Amino acid sequence: MQDEMNRDATQRMSKCVALLKDHYRKMRTGRANTGLLDGLKVEYYGSEVPLQQVASINVEDSRTLVVSPWDKSAVSAVEKAILKSDLGLTPNTAGQVIRLPLPPMTEERRKELTKVARHEAENARVAVRGVRRDLMNELKEMLKEKLISEDDDRRMQEEIQKLTDRHVHEIDAVLAEKEKELLQV
Repeated sequence: MQDEMNRDATQRMSKCVALLKDHYRKMRTGRANTGLLDGLKVEYYGSEVPLQQVASINVEDSRTLVVSPWDKSAVSAVEKAILKSDLGLTPNTAGQVIRLPLPPMTEERRKELTKVARHEAENARVAVRGVRRDLMNELKEMLKEKLISEDDDRRMQEEIQKLTDRHVHEIDAVLAEKEKELLQV
């Protein structure tokens, strides 16, 4: 039972960290990154589809992304989707190729993004602590129903706390890396 609980806790806490990394991958830095366009949906033949399904996305240079739709009729739909998004990018269309120049980030925008990154990290920490709280409540119930002994309860609580500390430390490391990346000029 203890191993099962540890596995569950590790899995749930790891998902919190993975979600944070996913948020950070989509966050714009000073360099062009194809991850910026992840999650962008395009209206294509009457349905919303991910951009990756209608076009290839490449990095041309450190400040330019190139989107090449596979179907000529999709160029305007891709362009509209990029303009509608909250990315703040202006597409330059030349025939079938859409270039997305990334404007240089100002110091103010870098600091603003750092605040957003810290907020996301705090949300991840709260989620990890929520997992811990749920597991601690499960332990209380099990102890109350006499399914586990007090020694087992104490041992399992210590294990859960160690897992929590390890995942919070991992979140802090991911945040530090993202802040370094954001503040790099």
